[in-house]
Amino acid sequence: MSANGYRDYFKVLGVERSADADAIKRAFRKLAREFHPDVNPGDPSAEARFKEISEAYEVLSDPDKRRKYEQFGQYWSQMGGGSGRGPAGVDVDFGRYGNFDDFINDLLGRFGGPGGAAGGGGFSGAGAGFPGGFGSGFPSGGFPGGGRGAPVNLDAEATLQINYADAFRGCERSLAVNEEKVQVRIPPGVKPGSRLRLKGKGNLQPGTGRRGDLYLNLKLASHPVWRLDGDQLRAELPLSLDELALGGEVTVATPDGEASVQVPPGMTLGRSLRLKGKGWPLKEGRGDLLLTPVLKLPPNLSDRERELLQQLRQARSADPRQEWISAARL
Repeated sequence: MSANGYRDYFKVLGVERSADADAIKRAFRKLAREFHPDVNPGDPSAEARFKEISEAYEVLSDPDKRRKYEQFGQYWSQMGGGSGRGPAGVDVDFGRYGNFDDFINDLLGRFGGPGGAAGGGGFSGAGAGFPGGFGSGFPSGGFPGGGRGAPVNLDAEATLQINYADAFRGCERSLAVNEEKVQVRIPPGVKPGSRLRLKGKGNLQPGTGRRGDLYLNLKLASHPVWRLDGDQLRAELPLSLDELALGGEVTVATPDGEASVQVPPGMTLGRSLRLKGKGWPLKEGRGDLLLTPVLKLPPNLSDRERELLQQLRQARSADPRQEWISAARL
């Protein structure tokens, strides 16, 4: 505070004068958690700082008060913007609240901000520093006399991406969770959207020892060949023109290695060959592998191939588009 009693509320919150409402709210949340008296017991300077940032947020979060403050500076309260209680105009009864998020949301509501807006659900950990660590570095907390408010959700959530090989065979990963190394076992056959629960590895509530669970949402990186469709594993099967027309035994890929399958003569594009028990690991056994033929022409035809195709064109007895053209007429 300056000698004349003027507070630069933008400096108090550490934001630019052009900061929008969301930036101001984020700054307030960060500082409120840092200087809350429950986090700094017996520190009068922390409590004074907390009241100062609360006062700054009360003014800057209200469009009318902020306009008057920016226009009139230290005399803004005399222009109808103040509460009449002087500069320290935020009364805080910390014992009223059951947990820290109740308190923050109540303040945001009192100051005209949406108390249930983003961030009001505690430190979920979703997308926060993973895989280097979860959470924000300050867990959801309780107040003295806690338990009188709504239950605190101490669970955390994060997304973990793995490749098809690890999802197919299962694997172990070492993760950093709230500065603690945790070994996670991923079972074989997990699918996109699978959710793993790590009991007791979520956020910690200070003063109570309570700790939530960590939920890992699994995401599979794309694969150049394989694609999961429910319980079935799918892939395209490249076939040459003669293989599609004449059929025969061909070598194909499976997750376990190579295998031989019989392609029927005149194989229609769009139909699939089913290899039972060669697909994705399920709770009981293995699913099926579906291979969908696609025509694979060589990038450069040899002279002999070109000659034979010319002969095929001359010998062809049917127009492949005749029925299609007839059916397309409107």
